[in-house]
Amino acid sequence: MDHEPLHRRIAGDIERRIASGEWRPGFRIPTEAELMAEYGCARMTVSRAMSDLSARALVVRRRRAGTVVAHPPVHSSALVAIPDIQSEVEGRGLAYSHRLLGRIVRPARPDEGLGERVVELETLHLADDLPFVFERRLISLTAAPEAEAADFTAQPPGGWLLAHMPWTEAEHRISAVGADPETATHLGLADGAPCLRLERRTWRDGQGVTWAWQTFPGAAYDLVARFSPTKG
Repeated sequence: MDHEPLHRRIAGDIERRIASGEWRPGFRIPTEAELMAEYGCARMTVSRAMSDLSARALVVRRRRAGTVVAHPPVHSSALVAIPDIQSEVEGRGLAYSHRLLGRIVRPARPDEGLGERVVELETLHLADDLPFVFERRLISLTAAPEAEAADFTAQPPGGWLLAHMPWTEAEHRISAVGADPETATHLGLADGAPCLRLERRTWRDGQGVTWAWQTFPGAAYDLVARFSPTKG
């Protein structure tokens, strides 16, 4: 006699469909109401199954968009390099796109270390049309005056900088954060959902070039670095 809890059976059925390739990354999973009807159970049972799958990074629960099969995490050597999000997404066989959400030119604040004026940008990067990372970025118009006229709707800011402004020094800060309301809205997550934030600053010959904050859903990104023991 099978005594497996129903929420585990639901999660197992969904996991098998994902593993077999029947439900591919980005596939929208049936709604809670549809699963309740299929399995003849309460909403709490379905929600528990979805929570288990989400905790194991097999699905992503998004506000308004429903629950979709998660993409495999994109691995980055961002500890030792400046990665290009477009190249990383396309390297996983996913379609890259981006939306420029906001752009202003303003005086730089002294604590920013970016000269006299900056262009402030907000960008949403997408993989297969699903939100992948929400980015806030400042670009120094002292170090990169061409950025004031650049068309960041055609090319994302990070890719433009890599092509036009070589860097000589960089600093990365990595932190686990809960999604603030604005970030949660752009990424389709619940407020406070676990995310990974990469804060990056670059300089060229001592002049600050850019300062960026990139926030990823916790299951969408991981960092990989390989080290050798030092001698002496």
